[in-house]
Amino acid sequence: MLSRLAHALVPAVGRLTVTTDSGAAFAQGSIIAANHSSLADPAVVLAALRRLGVEPAVLAAAGLWRIPLLGRALAREGHIPVHRHDERAGDALDGAAEALARGRLVLIYGEGGIPLRKDAGEAAPEAFRSGLARLVHRTGAPVIPLGQAGSRRITSGSWAKQIAGLGTAPLRRPGLHVHVGAPITLKGDLPDRTVHARAAVTAAWREAAERLGEPITLAA
Repeated sequence: MLSRLAHALVPAVGRLTVTTDSGAAFAQGSIIAANHSSLADPAVVLAALRRLGVEPAVLAAAGLWRIPLLGRALAREGHIPVHRHDERAGDALDGAAEALARGRLVLIYGEGGIPLRKDAGEAAPEAFRSGLARLVHRTGAPVIPLGQAGSRRITSGSWAKQIAGLGTAPLRRPGLHVHVGAPITLKGDLPDRTVHARAAVTAAWREAAERLGEPITLAA
């Protein structure tokens, strides 16, 4: 349902284009790691993946499961709630590992949240948390790096600006781009794996931003 909705709605608010590296592939039981910059980018990423024939299980904020009808649909489709700052936070990795074992592709945001920047510009992914590396250590799953750019032109900044941005997006129709890299195998200890994953996602993001002609800021 999430993928179908994104596929239907995203073209109404922006001009989405998608590219892939020559070695890009979506083997069963793979982790898709994406950069997270806006409340709009999950829809952009899902719409792009659906164009490529992929409908992953998504790690998403647990609060969505409390919304009537939506929560039941998310559970039915095998998406995975993330309970942040809660004793149940580890349950998300359990759910992701189970989904991977069943052959699902799992979409995860290595940064674990949206940056606090107020501008609408592009910037490299912030530091990754350890969850992605721990999931790889536990499952041995390959990682498919994905970079998206342009979603901050839909929603960014204060709540008032985000609402205004979403409301005017159908008129402005900003450019949106998703680039998928070739799968990588993370090796080494958890910090090394985390750095490797972030570097790969950053490279995919940079390709997406350059495709849009966006000025980019590289994070430290």
